[in-house]
Amino acid sequence: MIIRSKAPHRISFGGGGTDLNTYCDKFGGHVLNSTISLYANCTISPTNTQTICFRSMDTNEEVKLATSKSLELNGKMDLYKQIYNRIVNDYTLEPLSFNMMTYSDVPLGTGLGGSSTLIVSIIKAYTAWLDLPLGQNDIARLAFDIEREDLGIVGGAQDQYAATFGGFNFIEFEANKKVTVNPLCIKEWIIDELKASIVLYFTNISREASLIEKEKKSIMTKKSSLEAMHRVKEHSMVMKEVLLKGDINAFAKILGKSWQDKKQVSKSISTIEIDRIYDIAMSNGAYCGKVSGAGGGGFMFFMVDPNQKPTLIRALDNEQGSVFNFEFVSEGTKGWKIYE
Repeated sequence: MIIRSKAPHRISFGGGGTDLNTYCDKFGGHVLNSTISLYANCTISPTNTQTICFRSMDTNEEVKLATSKSLELNGKMDLYKQIYNRIVNDYTLEPLSFNMMTYSDVPLGTGLGGSSTLIVSIIKAYTAWLDLPLGQNDIARLAFDIEREDLGIVGGAQDQYAATFGGFNFIEFEANKKVTVNPLCIKEWIIDELKASIVLYFTNISREASLIEKEKKSIMTKKSSLEAMHRVKEHSMVMKEVLLKGDINAFAKILGKSWQDKKQVSKSISTIEIDRIYDIAMSNGAYCGKVSGAGGGGFMFFMVDPNQKPTLIRALDNEQGSVFNFEFVSEGTKGWKIYE
C-alpha cells in the first residue's frame, strides 16, 4: 500500500500580516486569499522494518531513524519529526514504520505558504493512512500548533487554513487562536477574468520569511506601522466586496493601495530589486502588483489588462526570475491510498 496526499499553495490578495497573533489578538485580523494549482506533495510507504525514513526532494535532505514513540529534535528535518511525534502521541500511541518522501511544485520559502502547506499535506497523508478522525478545522489547527507553537516558527495562521480548506476564502482571526473560514461563492466568469488578469512571477530572490515576520511582530508598537496594518486589513474587506461583484478594475486599484500600505509596515517587505521589478512590470502594462507572503523576495504577482498580458510576460522573462502558470482551485488538501 502507498499513501499519497497533496495540499494547494495560496495567493494572498489582502490582509496578510493581520493573522499574526501580536496583531489579531488585540485588533482582529482579516485575510482574503485563494488556493492555486501548485501543490505540496507527500508519499508514505508503510514498512515492517521498524525504521523511519524522511526524504525531502526540495532540500535534498534525508534522515533514517529507528522507529520510536518520540523522535529527538536536533535540527535535522525537525518539522517532519515533530509532525510524527504529534501523530503518535496524540492518536496512534504506538510507533510507526514507513518511508516518507515530499516535494513541492514551487520552491519552499517563497511566499505561497510553503512550509505550512507542506505540513498540511503530511498531516493529510497520515490521516488517510491511519484513518484518523481529523476534519478540516482539526488538520489546520494541528498544522498551526506544530509549526508556530511546537517548533516556534514565527508566522500567521492563514496558510494552514487556506491549504486545508481550499478555494477563495475570507478568513477572520481573533484572540485565543479563534479562526473563522468564510468560503466565498464567486461566479465562474469572475474567477476566469481574475485569472486572465494575473501574472504570477517568481523573483528568484531568496528571503527568510520568519525573520521578516519577527520584525513585523516587533514593530506593532510603532504608530505608523500599526496604522498601515489597520489600512491593510480594511483594504482586504473592500477587496472581498468588489471581487464578489466582479469589479476587477476596482479590485486592482485597492490591491495596489494595499501594497503601498504593506510596505509601510516594515522596511524588509520590499527591497531595491523588488521595487525595480515592480517598476518594470508597471512600465509594461501592469496595473499593480505585490509580493506574496511575508515579503523580501519569493513570488510576486501583477494585475494587468489580459490583452497586455503577453507584453508583461515578455518583459519579466528578460529578468532573472520566471513566470509560473496556474489555475485557481476550489478544493483543499486531499489524501488517498493505492493498493499494489
